[in-house]
Amino acid sequence: MASPIPPIPPEQLQQLMDGLPDTVFFIKDRAGRYTHANQTLLRRLGRARREYVIGRTTAELFPPRLGESYLAQDRRVLAGASIDNQLELHLFANRASGWCLTCKMPLREGSAIVGLIGISRDLQQPDGRHPGYARLRRVLDHMERHYGERVRMQTLATLAGLSLSQLERQFQRVFHLSPQQWLMRLRIEAATTLLRGERSIASIGQACGFSDQSAFSRQFKAAVGTTPRDYRSLVGGDWA
Repeated sequence: MASPIPPIPPEQLQQLMDGLPDTVFFIKDRAGRYTHANQTLLRRLGRARREYVIGRTTAELFPPRLGESYLAQDRRVLAGASIDNQLELHLFANRASGWCLTCKMPLREGSAIVGLIGISRDLQQPDGRHPGYARLRRVLDHMERHYGERVRMQTLATLAGLSLSQLERQFQRVFHLSPQQWLMRLRIEAATTLLRGERSIASIGQACGFSDQSAFSRQFKAAVGTTPRDYRSLVGGDWA
């Protein structure tokens, strides 16, 4: 019988993750403080040395409202929740942004939660070589023209000549998201652009296909980490 493989030391896992330029990796302690962070996270925070990050929480490293929201998410994981492929728009220190799929899970010693581990992977480019790409492109074009309206999944499936389940599977393979996630991405991207202007938040939510201002605020915060109002202040002000 083969000998069991011992647990991978966190430092060795961190070193492995340093080689992934499209993936943020981190481990945090019970208080939500970073204990390990890969080079990708350091670069996106605009920092050259790991020592700047270790021992700090997101509330100390990101703009105030954004960092507090990330910390609140960490606390949910530290209470026992897991996050699996949550689509998020991350803002970086240079004010650039990028879509990521985030996974977080509690770290346990026996029954006790002692921290959390997570990654955020940059969203991949669509697979244009997939045989279903052309028919799904029609679906994408429809969503891009009508994201501000009510979009029915059955309408998208009919456009592609697929059943609903076939649409879900093929869309996920080609675009690495579900149709619902892609539609939400279009709506959030449009909202982030409009929030840099002077239109009211209520009118922006309506223009981007959200049923009401409460739904807009809730879904925007789930994707971006802050409310539309706070995002408008953030992109127009200084980083902490």
